[in-house]
Amino acid sequence: MIKKPQNATIACGVTHLVALLSDGTLQCWGDNTWNQCDPIHSTFSDIIQIACGYMHSVALTSNGTVQCWGNNDKNQCDPLCSTFTNVIQVVCGSFHSVALFANGTVRCWGENIFGQCDPLHTTFTDVIQVNCGSHYSVALLSNGTIQCWGWGAGLHNQCNLFTDVVAQIICGSFHSVVLLSNGTVQCWGDDRANQCDPLHSTLTDVIQVACGCLHSVALLSNGTVQCWGNNQWNQCDPLCSTFTNVIQVACGAHHSVALLSDGTVQCWGNNDFNQCDPVHRTFLNGIQVNCCETSSVVLLTDGTVRCWGNNRYNQDIMGLTVTNVMMPSCNCCLLW
Repeated sequence: MIKKPQNATIACGVTHLVALLSDGTLQCWGDNTWNQCDPIHSTFSDIIQIACGYMHSVALTSNGTVQCWGNNDKNQCDPLCSTFTNVIQVVCGSFHSVALFANGTVRCWGENIFGQCDPLHTTFTDVIQVNCGSHYSVALLSNGTIQCWGWGAGLHNQCNLFTDVVAQIICGSFHSVVLLSNGTVQCWGDDRANQCDPLHSTLTDVIQVACGCLHSVALLSNGTVQCWGNNQWNQCDPLCSTFTNVIQVACGAHHSVALLSDGTVQCWGNNDFNQCDPVHRTFLNGIQVNCCETSSVVLLTDGTVRCWGNNRYNQDIMGLTVTNVMMPSCNCCLLW
C-alpha cells in the first residue's frame, strides 16, 4: 500500500476542476469538450492524489497505479500510463504528465514537441519530487540537485542546477522557483516580466510559494505575503503586503488568492472574469484555496466548494458538496 501523501483536494485545469473526496472517489465539473469531465472518473476508487493539465486529468491510486482521462490528442492520456505500478506522485504540464516511482525513477507521457518527455528523464534513479511547467519538467534528486528537461533548457535557462537542500519546487509557465530548507528562495527561467526579479533573493522565513503565469507569491512564517514578477494586472499589487495571518496562497494565470487563519479569503490581480470578485469577502470558513486560469476556488469547513470567476463552462458552480474531504496542502502547478 502506497503511503498517502499531502496533496491538493481540489485540482484545477484551465476550464475544469476535480475534487478528491476522503473516501477516495472523485467529482469533476466544468468544461467537458475534451472529456476532461468524462464519467469514467466516477468509476475510480482509492484515489490519493489528483493533478490536472490543460485539458486532461491524472489520478494516483493507493496501490500505486495511475488513471488518466480527458483530451488525448497529444497522448497525454496514453494507455501506457495504466500499466504503471508503485507510483508515488503524479504531476501535469499543459499537455504532458510525469509520474514518480517509489524506486526514484521517472516516466513521462504526452506531448514531446519541446522535449518535455525527452528520454533524458529515464536516466534518473534517485528522484524524490517532480513538478511541471507549461512545457517542461523538473525533478529534485535526493542529493539536493535539480534536473530539468523540455522547453526553455537553453532559451530561458529553466534547467538550472542547485546543490542546496530543496523543500519545494514550484513551476510557472516559463519560470521556476525553489523553496530551500533554510526558508530562502531561488528563481530561474524566463525573466522578461521580472518573474525572477531580485526581490526574491531578499526573502527569508518563506514557508510556501505559488507561481502564476508571469508572477510568484511567497508566504512567510509570520503570515505575510510578498510578490514579484509581472504587475500588468496588479498581480503584485502592494495591497497583498498588508495581509497578515495568511496560511496559504494560490495563483491563477494573472491573479492570486490568500487564505487567512480566520477562514477568510483575499484576492488580488486581474479581474477580467471576476476571479477577484468581492464575493470572496463573504467566505468566513475557508480551509483551502486554489485557482484555475481565470477563476478561484475555496473549500469550506462544511465540505462545500465555492468558485468565482470565469464560468463559461460551468466550472464555477457554487455550492458543490464534497463532504468528508481531506485537508492537506495545496499542490501548485501552473499550465499556461
